[in-house]
Amino acid sequence: MNEQSPGPGSSGEPEHVQDEALVERRLVKVLARVAVLSRSRLLRVVFVLVTVVGAGIAVAADYEEFVAAATQLGPLSLVLALLVTVPNILFAAQAWRSVLADLGSRLGILQAARVFLVGQLGKYLPGSVWFLLAQMELAAEVGVPRQRSGSASIVNVVLSVATALVVTLATLPFAPSFLPSGFWWVFLLLPVLAAVLYPPFLNRGLNWLLRFARRAPLEHHISERGALTALGWSALSWLAIGAQVYVLATAVGAEATLPVFLLCLGGYTLAWAVGFLTIVAPAGAGAREAALLLVLAPVLSPGRALVVVVVSRVLLTLGDLGLAGAALLGARAQARRRGSEQG
Repeated sequence: MNEQSPGPGSSGEPEHVQDEALVERRLVKVLARVAVLSRSRLLRVVFVLVTVVGAGIAVAADYEEFVAAATQLGPLSLVLALLVTVPNILFAAQAWRSVLADLGSRLGILQAARVFLVGQLGKYLPGSVWFLLAQMELAAEVGVPRQRSGSASIVNVVLSVATALVVTLATLPFAPSFLPSGFWWVFLLLPVLAAVLYPPFLNRGLNWLLRFARRAPLEHHISERGALTALGWSALSWLAIGAQVYVLATAVGAEATLPVFLLCLGGYTLAWAVGFLTIVAPAGAGAREAALLLVLAPVLSPGRALVVVVVSRVLLTLGDLGLAGAALLGARAQARRRGSEQG
């Protein structure tokens, strides 16, 4: 009697396992092509030119409102906006520190600040990996294995994106005129995101991402406590940057109401996610501003909204540079103090 073949293919694996492997291989090929595309210098140049031209057209189309809003922003509003920008960056650093601790390496606040704040300046360079490489090297200087710090940075990015999407879905439906009344179903996506963030699913997905990035799997799985801690710090970070956009928006004419604050908060998290996914834009430049400009349309004219998004970006950049410099100075002062004590 002839033996029956094991099914499709000669591996003997169940058909659904072969289908999953085929889907995974195709997805890896697509992501690899996207990664190659993101390194295209021509595409980056074209993107920057389109962004600059688009900004120029926006200013010209609503020039009077743009000038009026720019002059309306007083020193007090700018200082207040900068003061809430700083916690946004520091809370993000604390989220990364908590992930690293959960993976097995605990750093002091100053050490973690130096690694995260200085390393993240790499996001302003063309390419999507410079901040990751910088944080790995800086972490190695304080005794953290490169594999672990790299994994922590990837995990932190995933959690930041997930938290941004949760905040977006939880706030924008309450914002003025942003979603039509029939879009109540967006709330149904919240349990889906929550399920994805459940540690067993989260760890499986993270290991897949690390395998795609040609990195070793996680040495230690993210615990429920570690995930909740990092998500909490990320949520605080988003609240701070939402407050920054709200301060700027109300300073140039938006109403000081709770729905407007929710629009600024959810609108920024949505714009950040768009900028993050726009791989050809260093630090999401241009893409984030364009998305935020559209989100603010219900409460501000185009010219006034443009002032908000431009000033928001400038304050964030100043905050990144200032805090990175402060972290370096603090680390050097600590090293000199330890040297004098040992001497």
